[in-house]
Amino acid sequence: MSEVLVVAAHATEVAHVPDDVPVLITGMGKTLAAVRLTRALAEHPRRDDLVVVNLGTAGSLRPGVRGVHEIGTVLNHDLSAEPIRQLGIDPRERLVLDASRPTVLASGDLFVTDEVVRDRLAEQAQLVDMEGYAVALACEEMGVPVHLVKDVSDDADEDAHDWSYAVDACAHRLAGWLREHLDDLRSEGDPR
Repeated sequence: MSEVLVVAAHATEVAHVPDDVPVLITGMGKTLAAVRLTRALAEHPRRDDLVVVNLGTAGSLRPGVRGVHEIGTVLNHDLSAEPIRQLGIDPRERLVLDASRPTVLASGDLFVTDEVVRDRLAEQAQLVDMEGYAVALACEEMGVPVHLVKDVSDDADEDAHDWSYAVDACAHRLAGWLREHLDDLRSEGDPR
């Protein structure tokens, strides 16, 4: 039986997670998420029996994209990947978590409120956040299964600053997703 570790940027995003599920709050942005999660994974006594679930809010990049989504692919959108690739180095800006899941998440340290930026990102992804890529990369590097689960809180536009008004409803939906999938997550990798 695997242990599930819920990871979130902010405590309000996981305010309704069941009390018996451990939660790690990383802070906002890719750097904090990567450092704090990597430390927690390195120090975890049962890392081989761990499954990470990143619950959080995300901005919608396209009209009509709403609700809770389990991410199939995550992009590091504010990395200069092409110049790095021209040096002969793989920038690993795209991580496929589950090819059967169609939702693509763009992650970056930019809090997206500009429609020009939103529209550019919408060419590659449906959702945008600030931590998902870092969580996925840390888990990949540490050999820990990961699920990114995002609920749409805003349209990644000037109204995104109203996030604090939307986050509690998102937290309820995210906790509901977790409750519904908790048994499956705990048996993930179980050799039964």
